[in-house]
Amino acid sequence: MKTTDHLKKVLLLSLLATFPPLSTDMYLPALPFLQKIWQQPMSTMNLTLVVFFVSYCLTLVMYGPLSDRFGRRKPLLLGIAIYILASLFCAFSGNIYSLIIFRILQAAGASSASVISMAITKDLYEGYERQRLLGYMGVIMALAPMLAPVLGAWIMTYFSWPWIFICQGAIGFVAWAGVFFMEEPLKELSVSGVRATAGMYLQLLHNKSYLGMVVLFSLIVFPHFSFIGSAADIYINTFGTSEQVFGYFFAFNAFSIMAGSFAFTRLHKRIESRKLLTISFAGILLGGLLMRSALFSGPWTLALPMALVSFFFGCSRPPSNNLILEQVDHGAGTASSFMILVYFMIGAFSMWFIALDWINKVHVISLLAIFSGGIVLSFWLLVSTRSHPDTNPTKSGRENR
Repeated sequence: MKTTDHLKKVLLLSLLATFPPLSTDMYLPALPFLQKIWQQPMSTMNLTLVVFFVSYCLTLVMYGPLSDRFGRRKPLLLGIAIYILASLFCAFSGNIYSLIIFRILQAAGASSASVISMAITKDLYEGYERQRLLGYMGVIMALAPMLAPVLGAWIMTYFSWPWIFICQGAIGFVAWAGVFFMEEPLKELSVSGVRATAGMYLQLLHNKSYLGMVVLFSLIVFPHFSFIGSAADIYINTFGTSEQVFGYFFAFNAFSIMAGSFAFTRLHKRIESRKLLTISFAGILLGGLLMRSALFSGPWTLALPMALVSFFFGCSRPPSNNLILEQVDHGAGTASSFMILVYFMIGAFSMWFIALDWINKVHVISLLAIFSGGIVLSFWLLVSTRSHPDTNPTKSGRENR
């Protein structure tokens, strides 16, 4: 019975955490089609991705304090309900401008799911168990970006693009039902008002270890989000693949992330997390150098090196997220909100940046991988050498608050 309950929690938390990739990756195969029928440049079409993440970031900072004050369930039920309605509105959009507006609303609902699910992991699990849970969640979550574009391509082939958003709304309803029947995981609510709870963001800004790790580890999303923002354009318009073939290439990249997360769940028992992070950052740098060298031809010029970057990206997320959360002893919802805010704001900038009129977007992605991998690896080696941070999950809490 305990195993069944644990599995249900893992599946629900993973589903909640996959709202951002489900809301973007399933929609990617429709971008080139909508670009043609609405006669809009790709930079304008990419706004439906960029504004999603900007809205996502601006609203998630509210859900963290709200969930600390009123519990996890109520904000989740409200946010997911907004997501469901917005998905249906997106399905009936008649032009690019209405779609952009409804995508903003959709993101405002989706942000509740991912930020509060991260806080719930700290409510229910500690140390080693939480890190292991984050690893398994990483494996399951990777199925979303792996399957979503394939599902979106099938929908584009056999139905039409509005059904992509109808499908997203249906998935949202499943998550809403799961939260509705879930027991409240936060046992001690914050006694402060929402405004006072929100003031915890100021405390986080004074927590140097937390803030430094959030900023540092978020830099590795540059190649990841630039790939998401340009993959459909590169594979379909540059390399001439079909929407379905694009879905398979995108799924291949998502599988690499899942493989990286799964590798972490196997390796962290034998290799300490600090060393795994060093290997992961070096792997991202290596993938960027391989992509820049252009050793392969056709779609594989991007697919193979990006798979390497994505593998080590997936391997780095569980230990880095856990290490960040280890820097705080209370206010996990607020800490999760700020962490994801920085993560997706950098991601939104990456998607805007790659949408500019670059001659060779593959080279741009390679330079972003080299830049982010090199910078993060250098600073991580410097910090870990000086302070020897304990990334062992059996130890919780940090000094330097």
